[in-house]
Amino acid sequence: MNAIFGKRNTLFAQLALSLFAIVFAAPLVLTARVSLQGEGLGNYSAVITQPLLPQFFLNSAIVTAGTILLTYAITVLAAYAFSKLDFAGKGLLFNAVLAGLTMPGVAVILPMFIVVRRLNLFDNYLAVILPLTAFGLPFALLQMRNFLDGVPNELLDAGRIDGCNSFTCLTKIVLPLIKPITVVVILLTFLGAWNEYFLGLVFMQDESRQLITQLPQYFIQERVQDTGKVFAALVQISQPVRVAYLSLQRYFEDGLISGSLK
Repeated sequence: MNAIFGKRNTLFAQLALSLFAIVFAAPLVLTARVSLQGEGLGNYSAVITQPLLPQFFLNSAIVTAGTILLTYAITVLAAYAFSKLDFAGKGLLFNAVLAGLTMPGVAVILPMFIVVRRLNLFDNYLAVILPLTAFGLPFALLQMRNFLDGVPNELLDAGRIDGCNSFTCLTKIVLPLIKPITVVVILLTFLGAWNEYFLGLVFMQDESRQLITQLPQYFIQERVQDTGKVFAALVQISQPVRVAYLSLQRYFEDGLISGSLK
């Protein structure tokens, strides 16, 4: 009897997952189909040969790399402190950081605009990197701290007995153990930074500083858009994200589950 119910549950789970896969895959298939409208593969040729494409790609790569490095460095140090160190007001400070999860970015665009203007950061990569880091930190910190809570304190105690200070324990003991959650933080940060459109549109006004997500607008002229080329550009923009996820899928899933449940 248990075997029958087990098979039924497995079949139900497979059907449910298949349904979810179809729902999430449908937009990707539709995007690919629309990208072939009109000139077919010629749409992709037009996107690839767009003169500004290399510069857009470089700008997005710089913004993405800077955001990843800054987010990861701050996340690791803060998560280690909140998880393994004792200091006054730790809980209050952590909750204050998590409050950032409730604040949409568009709600603070006016203060950000004023700050960027006063610091003269228009057309500067920092105008996008710093806000992206601030927006991504709360969730990354939550995941990283939850994962570090699962690292035995006895390992750190043994390191201190051997003469390690807190920073040495972090670099020699903790960092080698957190590869899965590291991949999660890097991939989520990469996804947010690479796909960022609004901040680039507001703060990168010089054409040579615009991001890759602004490429589709170059196929829209006088309110008439070449739909095939626009969607071909969208497909090309999303390729690095697909490659990154497929390459690190196993670590990403392990780290996301561990960071959510611990």
